[in-house]
Amino acid sequence: MDWLTQADTTSEKFILMIVAIALFVLVMGVILFIVDKIPRAPKWVLVLGFMGPALLGLAFGLVYPALNTVKSSFYDDGGKNFVGMDNYVTAFTENSFQQVLLNTIVWTLFVPILSTAVGLVYAVLVDRTRVEKFAKTLMFMPMAISMVGASIIWKFMYEYRAVIEGLAPDRQPAQIGLLNQVLIWLGFEPQQFLLTGPWNNLFLMIVMVWIQSGFAMTILSAAIKAIPDDTMEAARLDGAGGMRLFFSITMPSVRPALVVVLTTIAMSTLKVFDIVRTMTGGNFGTGVIANEFYTQSFKQANYGLGSALAVILFVFVVPLIIYNVFQMRKSEEMR
Repeated sequence: MDWLTQADTTSEKFILMIVAIALFVLVMGVILFIVDKIPRAPKWVLVLGFMGPALLGLAFGLVYPALNTVKSSFYDDGGKNFVGMDNYVTAFTENSFQQVLLNTIVWTLFVPILSTAVGLVYAVLVDRTRVEKFAKTLMFMPMAISMVGASIIWKFMYEYRAVIEGLAPDRQPAQIGLLNQVLIWLGFEPQQFLLTGPWNNLFLMIVMVWIQSGFAMTILSAAIKAIPDDTMEAARLDGAGGMRLFFSITMPSVRPALVVVLTTIAMSTLKVFDIVRTMTGGNFGTGVIANEFYTQSFKQANYGLGSALAVILFVFVVPLIIYNVFQMRKSEEMR
């Protein structure tokens, strides 16, 4: 068993994974076999037999780490000395961490709104057109790309090569970044999009908006198609035009879906890590909570402060989850 807990090489880890899966299958098979063979077993025995292993897995994989993280947030960087609320005070009072919190709030405000707005307008424009399926496929395609993959794509889009003073324009280094090449074609100087704050945060947010707009479009398009044709026809007979139809019929009808989309994207945005880590590493004033608690925990070995930031992020996310659940239930009841 010591060998299993100290697996270092790739082959040893692979064997460990196979052993773990085999043990899981064996234990589940034994439990289900016993439950099935018990004659006239009480209902609670069946529930415990089927749900018990899953609940134990959740407790071990989620509940215990969460409680341990909360505990660690009250200790110093080495996890030995109790420091009370010092880590939380540091997170809310030091300038560098205040910038991280502010960036996270800005992300959470702008990304869901922009993504939902783009998705809604796009869904309305392509609804019932000849190219609807093709247009929706184009919009949804970024959702199939991982956050890291999307970040690398946009990092190339923002790529900057310095202009050498005194060198003729036709001898300057070629700009491989699409946006900078467009600026040169228009007669402007190339810009360091990812280094210049605070606008670099906006350019990072664009990546998230690009990814999430397809999700918003898909959900809102389904909500728009659920609007009864009779309602739209009655509004047109009353003289309602395009804008009036949008604000008086479409918007109120898809409001439950709008709320779900906004809150879902907000939860994803609060936890954004891959984009910032891949494109800037949290430097140049672009840090967010998820990236910062990773940096503090695994780069700076400051487990206490890293745990405090993780708890703060958890506290921010939980209200959104609760609100989203209530809105989904309310939407189902209305149906």
